[in-house]
This record gives sequence, structure tokens and C-alpha cells, in this order.
Amino acid sequence: MDWVDIAKGLCIILVVMVHATLGVEIAAGSQGFMHQVVAWARPFRMPDFFLISGLFLSLTIDKPWRRYLDRKVVHFAYFYVLWLTIQFAFKAPGIAMEEGAAAPFADYLLAFVQPFGTLWFIYILPLFFLFTRLVRTLPVWFVFAWAALLEALPVHTGSIIFDEFAARYVYFFAGYAFAPHVFALAGAVRRNAGAALAALAVWAVLEGLLVFTPAPAALAFLIQGEVGDTGATGGISELPLVSLVLGFAGALAVVSIAALLARVPWANWLRWLGEHSIVVYLAFFLPMATARVVLLKTGLVPDVGLMAFLVTLAGVTGPVVLFLAVEWSGRGKWLFERPDWAKIDGARKVEARAAA
Repeated sequence: MDWVDIAKGLCIILVVMVHATLGVEIAAGSQGFMHQVVAWARPFRMPDFFLISGLFLSLTIDKPWRRYLDRKVVHFAYFYVLWLTIQFAFKAPGIAMEEGAAAPFADYLLAFVQPFGTLWFIYILPLFFLFTRLVRTLPVWFVFAWAALLEALPVHTGSIIFDEFAARYVYFFAGYAFAPHVFALAGAVRRNAGAALAALAVWAVLEGLLVFTPAPAALAFLIQGEVGDTGATGGISELPLVSLVLGFAGALAVVSIAALLARVPWANWLRWLGEHSIVVYLAFFLPMATARVVLLKTGLVPDVGLMAFLVTLAGVTGPVVLFLAVEWSGRGKWLFERPDWAKIDGARKVEARAAA
């Protein structure tokens, strides 16, 4: 199953890329070539992450509630609160200068009901785990159809929780419910590499056409809204049902690409990155922001596209360097590893102590 980690590695690079690129472009007041890459990847950037997150849920969904909550809820809650606090430690002074001394505290409390910044993924993922556990006895076709309908509807409540649930749950549930078919696809791709590459080429072209072709004016009111700035183009790809199809097509394309890359040794770095994707996701904000400020202030790289690429590179490699430093020094492991006191499953505490 090496391809799963490679797929996760590809996913985390795409996530860092969108934040790095759009952050640079907003600060610079102009766009570069990376904007087109971000826009092209928009239809599948998060669907693939959620689909892959659901692939192995069947192995744990029937575990005792205490163990399930420990692995699927408390695990992510620990990292959310920890890294929310770390992010606010860096951002609070700026927030206070712009909005007043009380604003950082108010925003920090708000982040417990309205996910903050880049951390929204690990906030909503436990909700997906919980909800799927509760509906696991319902017919698969019913839950899938309901989730697909939610994705197609123009849900714009202003709540990141509700809006992202509506837009993303169908992909997570599909990863859980149709995991055997996803694994079968990966196997078929490995056996038929030539046909897979041809299909991927066709997909890439169609993806670009649908992303960069404006939606008809008469249908513009149906375009799915953005939660934040995600590189939307107002293209056909953002219309209901089209976005759903492209989300799944792109997610399966990532699965296929990962299955092909798993055959080559030079992709081992992607595998490692995927194994540690949560490290990158939690910590990329700081090296990304630092690189952006340095490049903008110094003017060393005048091209906005190249600047966005370098900031993306910093966002991916910075957390890796931090993780390796933590592993080498033995200090700060609580940044990426949940300590015993943050576990509610007694069996896991015993296992962790035995492993140590």
C-alpha cells in the first residue's frame, strides 16, 4: 500500500501550494504562473485528501467507542488546540494592532467553533469520523446520495463547519464505503501503466478546459461559492454536478499517479512525506509566512510565480527540518506526537510505554 502514502504526499504539497501561492499573490498585488497551477488543481485538491483519509476507516469503525474516540477525535483535538495556540502566539500581536487588544483573545475563543485558518482540515476530519460511525448502519447508497446532493447544493451558511461538511463529506464517505474499489483501481493502474498514462493525459486536458472555460452567464448563479480564497476561476468546473464529477475524477487521478510512482525508487521522498503529512500540515504556516515576507521585503526574486514556488518549497521543507530536529534532539516531541496525558484509551497508553 505504498501508493497511499505517496498520494498523501502529493496531497499535502497541493495544500501548501494553494496557501503559499495565493498568499504571495495577495501580498504582491499580482499573479504569477503558479496561479494557473493552483486553479487547475482546485477541483480535486481537497477531495483527494478526504477520499484518502477515509480509505482505512473500515478497520477501526467498529472498535469500542472509547478507543474510537481516542484515535479519531481526541487525537486531532490535541493537535488542533496545540497548533491553534502556537499560531496565535505568532499572530496575536498583529491582530491586536489591527483590531484592538481584546481581539486576539476573542478570535482564539471563536476558533473553537469556527475553525481557524489552515487548521480547518483537522477540525472537520474528526466530525467526519464521528458522523460516519453514527450512520454506518444506513444503506451506503442512501448516505452517498445524500452527501452528493449536499455537495451540489449552494450551501453558504458562513460557518466553515457546515459549509465544508456539505462540500467535502461525500469524498470522505466514498473513501470509506468504496475503499475496495479504490484499491482495485490502484492495482489495475499498476498492471496497465500505458493505458493509465493515456487516461491521465486525457483527464488533465479536460480538467484544464473545464476550469478555465467560463461558465455560461445564465448559470453563473449556480457556481459554488468559496470558503476563503481557493483560486476559483468562475469556470464550468464550479457548477453543481460538474464539480462533483471533477472532484472524484481528480481524486482517482491522484490515486493512479501515486500507484505509478510507487513503482519507482526516486519517489521514496514522496512516500516519506505522506507518512508525515500531518507534520507538514500542522507546521507549514510559519516557514511559509517567513519565506514570503523575506522574499517580498528583499526583492531578491522579482517574478511572482517563482516567488510562490519558492514559498511553497519552504512551506513543505520547513516542517520536515523541524521534525528531524525534534527527532534528533529528543526535545519537543509533543509538537507532533500525542503524550500519554492526552490519550483516553488505557490500552494505547500501555502500548506506548511498552514501545518506549
